[in-house]
Amino acid sequence: MSEISKLEQNLIIKKIDNETVNISINNNEMLMAIVGEFDKNLKNLSKLTQTDVFFRGNSITCKGSNENSLLFCGAIRFLVNKYLLTNVIEKEDIILSVKENVEMEKSNIKSFKQLIKTPKKSVIARSEKQSEYIKALKENDIVMSLGPAGTGKSFLAVSVAITLLMEKKIDRVILSRPAVEAGEKLGFLPGDMKEKVDPYLRPLYDALYELFGADKIEKKIETGEIEIAPLAFMRGRTLKNCFAILDEAQNATETQIKMFLTRIGENSKLVVNGDPSQVDLINKTHSGLIKSKNILKDLEEIKIIEFDHNDVVRHPLVSKIIRAYKNKSTDDKN
Repeated sequence: MSEISKLEQNLIIKKIDNETVNISINNNEMLMAIVGEFDKNLKNLSKLTQTDVFFRGNSITCKGSNENSLLFCGAIRFLVNKYLLTNVIEKEDIILSVKENVEMEKSNIKSFKQLIKTPKKSVIARSEKQSEYIKALKENDIVMSLGPAGTGKSFLAVSVAITLLMEKKIDRVILSRPAVEAGEKLGFLPGDMKEKVDPYLRPLYDALYELFGADKIEKKIETGEIEIAPLAFMRGRTLKNCFAILDEAQNATETQIKMFLTRIGENSKLVVNGDPSQVDLINKTHSGLIKSKNILKDLEEIKIIEFDHNDVVRHPLVSKIIRAYKNKSTDDKN
């Protein structure tokens, strides 16, 4: 059965008058996922679309201007499609459903063309730039992504890496990051290599645990299928049959990024992620992320993705904060 027929089977939208639309969802589990606990999702959708929403039985009634009612219906259609593909509705989906601004006539299936299925959850692209990024991660051997926190740079890279590992298309996933606070001199810190580097890789661990589960991740670390390595320890290696991610690359020098990229071997993918606005190096001019992007931008084999505040998928306030700081920086220059 096609996605469109599944959508039509589960969702009925009837326009009652110029201000009222009635929506019926025939799948009870889907309905409750969309409505949310204590109708929380519907209340948020009502606020975001500036409509009055009423829920009874398997029926949702929306009242508002014609434009806002269409916006609400498009959001519900988006959420039905999301549930059909992933069997879950997450809080981020509510904001995204309105952001997509889908008209009632459209099936909205294209929004899920970059779907990643992992053991614990399914991941979808939440912006056009994320969709482009996931496509690049799947198709290109080297990908660089630059942009603010919350745009999914690390999370999506880990999602694709774990998927390839599960499908046995690669043998290992390697996670690396500059240990800036320790000046890469990790030998003076207590514990084994994993314990020394763990604090610097916490965001990547969080993504791994969310996608795969802590127990399975720890086992794969023990077997070497997932390897944790500080950037300094990548020197002299050739990376074969693996997916290697260099996170927080704004804290790496141009020479270090070059060293990482030239480790690439047969059947491997390398990803370099970073936020140019969050350089922790004592001398910020030593950051090699922007320099490397400019050096490599004309190589067709290397895909460079640049995110901005419009691609932030965390709390909507994060995007506003990033925009405010960016505007302040522009005003200061002027």
